[in-house]
Amino acid sequence: MAVTAVIGAQWGDEGKGKIVDVLAEKADFVVRWHGGNNAGHTVVNKFGSFELICKLHLIPSGVIQSHAKLIIANGVVIDPEVLLEEIESAQKAGFNLKERLVISPRCHLIMPYHKTLESLYEGVKKGKGTPEPTGRGINPVHADKVSYLGIQLADLLNEKSFERKLEINLLIKNKLIEGFGGKAFSLKEIYEQYLSYGERMKPFIGNTWQILNQAIEDKKEVLFEGAQGCLLDVDWGVYPFVTASSIVVGAINSGAGITPKKIDKIVGVAKAYVTHVGKRPFPTEMPSSIANVVREKGKEYGTTTGRSRQCGWFDAGLVKFASKLSGFDCLYLTKLDVLDDFKEIKICTEYRLNGKKVDYLDGDADFLYKIKPVFKIMPGWRKPTSQIRKWEDLPKEAKDYVRAIENLVETKISLISVGPEREAVIEKKAPIS
Repeated sequence: MAVTAVIGAQWGDEGKGKIVDVLAEKADFVVRWHGGNNAGHTVVNKFGSFELICKLHLIPSGVIQSHAKLIIANGVVIDPEVLLEEIESAQKAGFNLKERLVISPRCHLIMPYHKTLESLYEGVKKGKGTPEPTGRGINPVHADKVSYLGIQLADLLNEKSFERKLEINLLIKNKLIEGFGGKAFSLKEIYEQYLSYGERMKPFIGNTWQILNQAIEDKKEVLFEGAQGCLLDVDWGVYPFVTASSIVVGAINSGAGITPKKIDKIVGVAKAYVTHVGKRPFPTEMPSSIANVVREKGKEYGTTTGRSRQCGWFDAGLVKFASKLSGFDCLYLTKLDVLDDFKEIKICTEYRLNGKKVDYLDGDADFLYKIKPVFKIMPGWRKPTSQIRKWEDLPKEAKDYVRAIENLVETKISLISVGPEREAVIEKKAPIS
């Protein structure tokens, strides 16, 4: 495996948590390098008759693999309260993180005023065709980061520095909050609360750049766990329906301090269909009668927000774009089993506008609302696949569907997931035919 990056190929929620858990069996280090607790990865494992379900927002999905070191690198934004609760929950479940988890002191912190501002901004923008935030303060904390107002984890270990930075922030933020009709924050209350967070996180703080670069030099197995998906990237997603950070593989350089030259393998993860949360252009959206079936069988509800996900047919053009953008060496296809009961299944092969073929990059969000998808209709297999573990045992129609996706996205599919459990995977090593 050497140095491997796992990147979402759609709008997030592709099943990356399970894939990382599978790959982490051979990993020495599992690394989160961007995003925050707006991301959510679910890992399901069985220990005899006991089933353990871990819903993770900040701790890497390799937590169940007790041999793996867990790294939260500098590109991650942290809500200390959420992270400490997650650490406590993991340790109560029997996972000792004291010698395993290392957090970069350069991580920027989500403050209480970030969450308040995000809610207030949403109140102003609501109903005006803008994205729906998660309410976690992700956008405001990134805005502070590039406005030289950010507070880093390291600041909590320097009382004077932290107090000075917090005072400056509250002079600005409280005026904004009061201007929107909100209640101002108390410096003393936040100061004392966050210093206590700093003391509790202090044992986990370390030089993640040095640790990771030394690990790579020592030929250790390092696994980078992407959050969200390429189509939510702040530069390459459907702006403004994006997240605040960069999702593409090149951002590992800034988010963890690892040169792209050191990455040996890039794995894209895509569902056998596609989902997203919130309002945005969605060319391949399924009719509600079909989407409801997919949503219930696929448990398509956000790990972070609990919101129901919109469901659509596989969009080959978008995944092909994501593959070229991040340079996928292969694609892992998840949730094939969710499509088991359909008589026919669609794949979007291209877009058209006013009778002409168009591309995702030809326009903006308004443009994407107007385009019409062109579908390839394929016969369903109408047989259960969740217990199948060999490629040759899949129904012919299921294999034809996988091959069609391979050819359309021009990326080989080397692993197929047919259930949430770690063992519910099928290896496929045959090249594109």
